[in-house]
Amino acid sequence: MGNEQLRKIFWMMVGSMLLAFSYYHINFQNHLAEGGFVGLALLGKYTFNWSPALTVLCMDVPVFIAAWFLKGRTFIMNTAIATGVFSLTYEMCERFSPWNMNLGGNMVLAAVLSGLLTGLGAGLVLRHGGASGGDDILALFMSRKMNLSIGTVFIIFDIAVLLLSLFFLPLVDTLYTILAVSIAGKVITWTVQIGTTRSRSIPVRPAVRHQHG
Repeated sequence: MGNEQLRKIFWMMVGSMLLAFSYYHINFQNHLAEGGFVGLALLGKYTFNWSPALTVLCMDVPVFIAAWFLKGRTFIMNTAIATGVFSLTYEMCERFSPWNMNLGGNMVLAAVLSGLLTGLGAGLVLRHGGASGGDDILALFMSRKMNLSIGTVFIIFDIAVLLLSLFFLPLVDTLYTILAVSIAGKVITWTVQIGTTRSRSIPVRPAVRHQHG
């Protein structure tokens, strides 16, 4: 494994840890709702009493199989590393973190922090050739099919899930979460595209260009 691949794995791990840290300390501790596959899994729990862990797995597996054929083994291995680090970090935060980042009802600040930090975390993973879950992979496919930025697809997907959540969650919490995912989508786009901008302005050999997920 070359230095370039090790560097990419390092930054994917950093992004995954930041994402898990933010989801637990900002989203969970300040009662923000969830978008993506997690949000759909929660809807399954509320409606049919399905296990969220099993529901997410059932949604992830077909997307991972499709990605294996369309994106290749390296992408799946990178994604496995990212999702593993995310799960481990979230578990460690849940069990051992001494920090209470409840912002005392300042939901605007919570939403902004969530958007900035989760967007940066997910963007780092995507920029360096992986994904943090099946919904990220689905967003990648959709962005290329629809010719939209990856962040815009994240926003559309998350808001659609959150609008469905209005049947089960307080309106205020959902609206603050929509603010958070809107900011996150913009930050994801900026984080992924900044490498492309640099690669256009600085000549490099094709072998060492960033591969954006």
